[in-house]
Amino acid sequence: MTQNFERKIAIVTGGSRGLGRNTVLTLARRGVDSIFTYNSSRAEAEKVVALVAEAGAKAIALKLDTGDTHGFDPFVDAVKQALADLGAERFDYLVNNAGTSHHNSIEATTEDELDMLYNVHFKGVFFLTQKLLPLINDGGRIVNLSSGLTRIIVPGSAAYGAMKGAVEVLTRYMAKELGPRRIAVNVVAPGAIQTDFSGGMVRDNPDLNQRVAEMTALGRAGLPDDIGPMIASLLSEDNRWVNAQRIEVSGGMSI
Repeated sequence: MTQNFERKIAIVTGGSRGLGRNTVLTLARRGVDSIFTYNSSRAEAEKVVALVAEAGAKAIALKLDTGDTHGFDPFVDAVKQALADLGAERFDYLVNNAGTSHHNSIEATTEDELDMLYNVHFKGVFFLTQKLLPLINDGGRIVNLSSGLTRIIVPGSAAYGAMKGAVEVLTRYMAKELGPRRIAVNVVAPGAIQTDFSGGMVRDNPDLNQRVAEMTALGRAGLPDDIGPMIASLLSEDNRWVNAQRIEVSGGMSI
């Protein structure tokens, strides 16, 4: 007799491209449905929805600017409707992945640039998680995305790295405060990955790609497939006792 198990549902911000896209597709191959956000390209989001369907899962794409908290209440309403469309009232996993890049010196960084980074990378993560907490199942999982740049100091990345550092501290506080609900919270810090992030500079600049490879113990720059499966694994029951941890996924950069 076949048992029917309730399918898990993930919410992934920034799921239409890069690491978020890879995470959504990896989860789909593991039988997890997703609600994911995109900021500008509906067409790219629809491609992801189609690929998820090919993998035998379901995905719903919702537009969201994670740097604009005024849009969070309407987004939560849209999530509730999406959950209903998936036959559920609550979800299981939250992956705070959406982000923007920034490269400028401390001396030249403007207040507007810093505010933008704060809104997307810290304020947005803080308040979107807060808004979604009533909908996440007890015993769920949250993964926040940080960066290898909180450990590996690269001039021109101070503002970005500092915001990601704040997310790492926030992660530990989330783990403590959500512990009574048995919600595990961890932070994943990717190294240099070949995506379109930062204009695709690691992927498309051969000289930079080679420099990254030379400073990485495993001898190459990272790929999206190095990150999505790791996040999916961290969300699974296999890692149920991992909590409040910063896990760098960089192939051993600058060790």
